[in-house]
Amino acid sequence: MASGIRAEVRIDDPANCVVAQASAKTSGRVHSVSKSTNPSTPERVTVEFMLEAETEPDAVDIDADLSAIFSYGSSTVYRFERDLDHGCPCACIERFDCPPVDVRAHGAALYLTFHAPDMAHLQTVIGALRDRYTTLDVQRLLQSQQEHTEQNLVFVDRNTLTDRQAEVLETAHRMGYFEHPKRANAGEVADELGITGTTLTEHLAAAQTKLLNAILDHE
Repeated sequence: MASGIRAEVRIDDPANCVVAQASAKTSGRVHSVSKSTNPSTPERVTVEFMLEAETEPDAVDIDADLSAIFSYGSSTVYRFERDLDHGCPCACIERFDCPPVDVRAHGAALYLTFHAPDMAHLQTVIGALRDRYTTLDVQRLLQSQQEHTEQNLVFVDRNTLTDRQAEVLETAHRMGYFEHPKRANAGEVADELGITGTTLTEHLAAAQTKLLNAILDHE
């Protein structure tokens, strides 16, 4: 049975994203995003998307020349071209062989869904996205194995820990502070780190609170 992970992420106001720019410019919604390549120009990608909005996006304020190719009611299908490695969120994900399977936008918020073969691969993709987009938020993770439910799979962002909190947590874990029975007490861990017992307790409490918030409050 496959053990891949389906991930949905949100990025607010991503740079170099024509889809999000069009959606934000019109306060509309974008869906039905598709792309194709021409064998004669493999370095270029043609993208189409449907925009639901009462006004048309101003091409002057968007990083691409949009062509309206079909419209009905308040919905219009636009087409534009971009470089294969444009630097947009989709291109960033595609670099890791995880093509987005669903791309939507609501206002300035872009929603992307993709599949990663395992958690290690997912963390690599998320890390690359977070390096480029500070507004990244992991909305949902779903593992394909039936015994794992959506509620049991949580992405924990270790970047929420300060460098000192991470060092204290890793040292305490390595020395066996969390084992039962303990292989090291608080005083021994504090001595290893060169800090007081009170400081150790403060760092451990802060780090554990952040991790537990991610695990227990992910909904």
